[in-house]
Amino acid sequence: MTTHDVGLLARLEQVEARLALGQLPIRYALAVDGRDLDTWVSLFVPDVDCGRHGRGREALRGYIAPSLRWFYRSVHQICGHRVELLDADNARGQVYCRAEHEVGDRWIVMAICYFDTYRRIDGEWLFVRRDERHWYAADVTEHPQAVGFDSWGTSPTPPGLPQSFPTWAGFWDGADTTGVTAAGTGAAGASAARTTRA
Repeated sequence: MTTHDVGLLARLEQVEARLALGQLPIRYALAVDGRDLDTWVSLFVPDVDCGRHGRGREALRGYIAPSLRWFYRSVHQICGHRVELLDADNARGQVYCRAEHEVGDRWIVMAICYFDTYRRIDGEWLFVRRDERHWYAADVTEHPQAVGFDSWGTSPTPPGLPQSFPTWAGFWDGADTTGVTAAGTGAAGASAARTTRA
């Protein structure tokens, strides 16, 4: 095998990895929206860390099943996916998602970015973890600003985005934001990200 062949093979393996990784978020969305828990848990590594809920896919199932009963219909629309290959079997990425949820007589819309960690096991790419951070969770009839960006009450703190992007604070540091936001950019505007393993 020539040096050219080795390079071509390496590039082909990267393309195949990116294609396989690109399927994970949509498979996740379809499983959530179809309430297909078997498929949903199969997208995670077998020893997935569920924090205080334990480890493994059965612990993950026990954690997510009640959460999926907070809402009836849902639509998770995948809007973009960035993948960074770390080595042959490890990667990380960010996925944009617009999620809609039927919660009683409300229609809750969320703008989300998932911060993902992936691992390839026995040739299959899987989620190691998903950290969900969002800009807002509000009824479709509400202005997010008017309800503190979270009228669904997804977390005791304000949503983590955009403040948890590492470049956000530096960009706005010292800028007068009164003409572009009513939320402020000081300590009250910063918040911790909501982390989930779902």
